[in-house]
Amino acid sequence: MKIRYIDFIQQTFDFPQDEFNVKNGQLFFNDISMMDLVEKYGTPLKFFYLPNISRNIQRAKKWFNKAIRDNNYNGEYHYCYCTKSSHFSFVLKKALANDINIETSYATDLEIVQKLTKSGDFNKERKIICNGFKTDQYLAKIGELHRDGFQVLPIIDSPLELSKLRDEIAGPIDIGIRIASEEEPKFEFYTSRLGIGYKDILPLYKSKIQKDERLNLKMLHFFINTGIRDNAYYWNEFFKCLKLYVELKKISPGLDSFNIGGGFPIKNSLAFNYDYSYMIDEIVFQIKKFCKDERVEEPDIYTEFGSYTVGESGGAVFKILNQKQQNDREKWNMIDSSFMTNLPDSWALSKRFILLPLNKWEDSYERVFLGGLTCDSDDYYNSEQHLNAIYLPQYRPSKPLYIGFFNTGAYQESLGGYGGLQHCLIPNPKILLIDKDKNGDLVYDLFAEQQSPESMLKLLGY
Repeated sequence: MKIRYIDFIQQTFDFPQDEFNVKNGQLFFNDISMMDLVEKYGTPLKFFYLPNISRNIQRAKKWFNKAIRDNNYNGEYHYCYCTKSSHFSFVLKKALANDINIETSYATDLEIVQKLTKSGDFNKERKIICNGFKTDQYLAKIGELHRDGFQVLPIIDSPLELSKLRDEIAGPIDIGIRIASEEEPKFEFYTSRLGIGYKDILPLYKSKIQKDERLNLKMLHFFINTGIRDNAYYWNEFFKCLKLYVELKKISPGLDSFNIGGGFPIKNSLAFNYDYSYMIDEIVFQIKKFCKDERVEEPDIYTEFGSYTVGESGGAVFKILNQKQQNDREKWNMIDSSFMTNLPDSWALSKRFILLPLNKWEDSYERVFLGGLTCDSDDYYNSEQHLNAIYLPQYRPSKPLYIGFFNTGAYQESLGGYGGLQHCLIPNPKILLIDKDKNGDLVYDLFAEQQSPESMLKLLGY
């Protein structure tokens, strides 16, 4: 009878996988021993395996460029990184090393651009797609960078932004318009608060942009909250946006770019299956076909991948401190940190991450719940791939159990308030960076120690 945890995983999934393997009962991630990290750096620990950032960027470029060749597509592909997914300097620098552009959301992003330019990691040939609702501060910063020669391209989110933008620029500027997409029927509202409605864009262009010599409409932008999915809802919105692009193109000769936003999913389960290559080829094919039928030139294609860029580089490692048997059916494995602060999407959105033990793969397994350290009933994790049940090797006090959450690199630090105050004052874990040198050897760099009580008390005025 097969009762070991490794038997359970191999019977349930196709395992081992490219990034996950087990040797001597211990987990390896991208050929890195997770238990070696635990023994050297302790827990709780967050890490970023930076080569995965370059891997995903280069894969997307390869897929798009292949689709462009296969479909005899006349436009070019431009990869942008959505900075709000992770603003860490090591993320931006690694992403930019792959010759990409960036997409920003607020004025502070442009301060980062100036810092990266001074350090030599960013140059004025790269494009800066400025999304989001534009505050006066944001518009002023856009104007500053434009006057300084940066290739800044503000995406108009509201008609009011046009008049304010004119006051900030010194000469001609390329702009884009974001379409306010219609949401899925299950949403609490019908239309996205971001962007401008379909019916309002053509009148806005004719009345406010077309005759203004300083404004060149270069880009039409849309984004679907559910991401790039092969379903009727996505394609319906996609073709509505294409139709609007063609209508604008016929009266706006400077329009040459179609921005499909972000939304590539990332691996959140050992059973994850998404055909990136097919979806990209279908997008390119449909744009070409639509434009050919309407007798307009194919646009350059832009994407703004955030989670796809950085998500699969991150991980979080915890120790099971104890097991609490709360009744005859429920066993709670208590971790040495908090889900609400370290993996806030698991609490706020019931988001799934890949959860695997780091050791004891040869032991028998049991069904458990996972609890965090805060005094909050919502600080738990029970949204895992096994039909909302979590199975882990049996807990024994004599042999500590360690677990890891993988592909957590996007949003979690920003949403959790990295470096600030955490719920119940649970400290931020250490952050470890893992990269490869020119010879392909692994390089480890401790980016940050665990947050100290003193730093939190200082914020509180003590």
